[in-house]
Amino acid sequence: MKVILKENVKSLGKAGQIVEAKSGYARNYLIPNGLAVEVNSKSMNDLKLMQENDKKVAAQNLADAQALGEKLSQAAVTIPMKFGENGKAFGSVTSKEIAAAIADQLGLDVDKRKIKLDAALKDAGAHEVPVKLHPDVTATMTVVLKEEA
Repeated sequence: MKVILKENVKSLGKAGQIVEAKSGYARNYLIPNGLAVEVNSKSMNDLKLMQENDKKVAAQNLADAQALGEKLSQAAVTIPMKFGENGKAFGSVTSKEIAAAIADQLGLDVDKRKIKLDAALKDAGAHEVPVKLHPDVTATMTVVLKEEA
């Protein structure tokens, strides 16, 4: 029996797939538990509409990420810190502080997990920091560490 999966089912398939399942398994488990629907013209039409909607949402998310990436690439944030005699900071700047500085100075909401630092920033000056906003969009922004007055 062919069914369209509504949710991921282990060892059978992922949501939105059309799969072949044994008729007893489909009638007694998948369909009553809301995990699948039987393939017919209405369910096929619903599947097409759902896939088209998913494509539109994905395209909108990509466009939003590209717009945010442009803003971040053109902007710079400044983080004041205390420095020693040799230009080394007392402490370091992590992605959490960078995300807070972006929110305060630019008014943009960027998740700290999207800021990709190899190591915490400890030296004075400008640093290029990559921000992965989408699987296809990575922006590079400038973070400036300066001596606080």
